[in-house]
Amino acid sequence: MQNKTIMIALGGNSLSPKGSAGSVTEQFSLARKTMNNLSEFIDLNYNICITHGNGPQVGDELLRMDLTSETVPPLPLGICVANTQGQIGYMVQQTLQNELREKSVDREVVTLVTQVIVDKNDQSINNPTKFIGPRYTKSEIEKFATKLGWSIKEQEPGSWRRVVPSPMPEFIMHGNSIKVLVDRGTIVIAFGGGGIPVFNNKDNKIEGLDAVIDKDFSAAKMGRIIRAQELWIISDIDYLYRNFGKEDASPIKQINSKELNALYKKNTFQEGTIKPKIKAALHFLKHHGEKVVITSIDNIKKALKQKSGTIIRN
Repeated sequence: MQNKTIMIALGGNSLSPKGSAGSVTEQFSLARKTMNNLSEFIDLNYNICITHGNGPQVGDELLRMDLTSETVPPLPLGICVANTQGQIGYMVQQTLQNELREKSVDREVVTLVTQVIVDKNDQSINNPTKFIGPRYTKSEIEKFATKLGWSIKEQEPGSWRRVVPSPMPEFIMHGNSIKVLVDRGTIVIAFGGGGIPVFNNKDNKIEGLDAVIDKDFSAAKMGRIIRAQELWIISDIDYLYRNFGKEDASPIKQINSKELNALYKKNTFQEGTIKPKIKAALHFLKHHGEKVVITSIDNIKKALKQKSGTIIRN
């Protein structure tokens, strides 16, 4: 019997959660913890493709450049996405390789720097919603916004972050190469941060774009390409919630795509964080997908036994 294929979307906060310093040592330590939990899928012999967020890391990259721009020429956002693909991919790849050695499992792990084609006229270009970088108080971030020209938004009450454009992915390049590797059992880390955003210019040449693509929606599209049965969206939440943030909030443990779509249309989920995950889940289930699980890294084992996480099916 053919092995099941899984598409895993890791939140950038898996390596750099709220309140962490974000040092490389700390990120490697968190990567080890994360990969230890993901090893459950190796034990179950899944074919695996992994992508990851890069919001905290790409935000730090941009801040470094903003603070040194008078000394060192700054890099465009698209190059920062490419850099963090390599940076995070290396940490995840090395940690997974060590996990496989401990288990005496002979599987290769590769990281693929991946471009993703977007529409250069996507409406999000002029309406930034994607949160990146550290969290600040309003007074702290307003100083940066004034000095460095940031667009900013409040993510949670009292917690402010920088926002950048996040166009929808239209076509993931190198998809066939990723599928061939995944089908042969190679664990592939690809299109980190949602992929490097590029577009086809009027001369039919590929050109970069200053934006960050939502990694969950890229994962949903790649899940379709590799014919994954399952999409796991790993974030810092254990469940989706009805009436999140209110006194009558309740976890959504199991739900079908029709019910979830109805809640999505009522705008009950947070813009820029939870809402894209719902959109990604619905897209995946519409095209060959059988199951989506939204949970935290610590609850993967429980979610596999259907004792944690939000499970969405048609």
